[in-house]
Amino acid sequence: MGFGHRQIDYEKELKQRDETIAWQASRIKQLEAEIEELKKLLAGKGESKTAKKPRFTENYSLDRTNRKKRHKDSTGRRGNDAKRDLIEDQHDIYWPDADPDACICHRQQCAWRIVDGKAVYVCYHIYDLPDSKELPLPPGLRTSRSEFGIEIILILAFLHYWIGVSIDHAREIMQFFTGLQLSKSQADSLLSQLAGDWDEPYDTIAELIALSIIVYIDETAWKVGKRSCYTWAFSTAMYVLFRCGVGRGKAEAEEVLGEFFPGIGVTDDYNAYTHLFKQHQLCWAHLLCKAIKLALQHPDEKPYARFLDELCAIYRQAVRYRKDRRLGVGRREKVDELQERIRSLCTRHGEPIDEKGMSDPEATFLRLQNELVDNLACLFVFVEHPEVEPTNNRSERTVRHEAEIRKGGRTSKTPAGAKRRGVIMTVLASLRTRFPRFTLDHLLSEVGRWFAQGRSVFESELAELQKANAPPTGEPALVPGN
Repeated sequence: MGFGHRQIDYEKELKQRDETIAWQASRIKQLEAEIEELKKLLAGKGESKTAKKPRFTENYSLDRTNRKKRHKDSTGRRGNDAKRDLIEDQHDIYWPDADPDACICHRQQCAWRIVDGKAVYVCYHIYDLPDSKELPLPPGLRTSRSEFGIEIILILAFLHYWIGVSIDHAREIMQFFTGLQLSKSQADSLLSQLAGDWDEPYDTIAELIALSIIVYIDETAWKVGKRSCYTWAFSTAMYVLFRCGVGRGKAEAEEVLGEFFPGIGVTDDYNAYTHLFKQHQLCWAHLLCKAIKLALQHPDEKPYARFLDELCAIYRQAVRYRKDRRLGVGRREKVDELQERIRSLCTRHGEPIDEKGMSDPEATFLRLQNELVDNLACLFVFVEHPEVEPTNNRSERTVRHEAEIRKGGRTSKTPAGAKRRGVIMTVLASLRTRFPRFTLDHLLSEVGRWFAQGRSVFESELAELQKANAPPTGEPALVPGN
């Protein structure tokens, strides 16, 4: 290509650049003009906004201060006017020995009651002498401010704790059968009130168990929130005590029984019970289950089957001795006989257990023989003392219900909730032992007596026991351990 052609191309390129520069300059000038217009527009808007008169959304006039503030979604107690429309029944309340003609109505109290299976809003007119300072309380109400009868609280406690349904389900059951609508906060508050009322009976039951001759103890896993803990059950023929949401150490048992229980304790082989009782009966159900499991899992091992047969024979003979009322002072000799049979059965007692060199079944077999011989004194207490049961089934039945509740995920959310559960379950379970049938009528009758007498049946029983054990006048009281 020649020089002339290259000169033409350069000139063409320069011309295109000049045109581009001219267009860009024109566009810049156009944009600058638009920016100036926008600035003026924004300045005008700002001036109009600052000049705008203030507008108050609140009314601060004098008329407004005289009007009542309205709450669209207010909560809490209803006003008296709203409650008055709910009243279906009315009663006049006097002291039993009062002269109605000499009394005046001092106040009114309205409360929900269960009448013939249905929720009824009742108005009580409280009468007494004009100068009275202590008014009678409507029967079945906890205090002069109660809005729910004690039967409602007991039904709620029975459903939630004894049956094991959630508070929400208990409320639904209550509404379905009685028509009573309880909020969750109301139900929770009523249960807390009941636990507060029963706190003293709970402590009294703990004292009565500590003074008992025989106590059956068991424990099961529990949860408080996400924290793993335990529930303990202490049982006698007449009393049951629950300690919910606590540890599993020996100190938990000592909290109820003291460092040394002078009576007989019936438990499984958990080592926390060692040296806790004057006499200790191990649960035979646990011992036999270990032998049964070993024989069933290894049917080809004949020594395991023979050991199980002989152990069961010894246990059956012990039960016959326990039931034989003719033995009398000869029971100690029968215990010695049974202990000697255990020694003869456990021929491998004392052999070292080689965890690596022997099979797991053989190691288990040796442990069982060692446990039986090392605890001979704890095997036949029930023979020498027939009032003692040979198994811990009494307490195991008690904690089985708590284990089912735990498996259903309905454990305690807080330590206060665990304590509340322990108090209410303790009183309900202890009352259950003295009723031919556990019914609401029996429960109401007993709790009604507590209100009338000012103390529970447990406090009365403790007072009688302390009176019976008190030394004669002029003699010093016995000090434990002397």
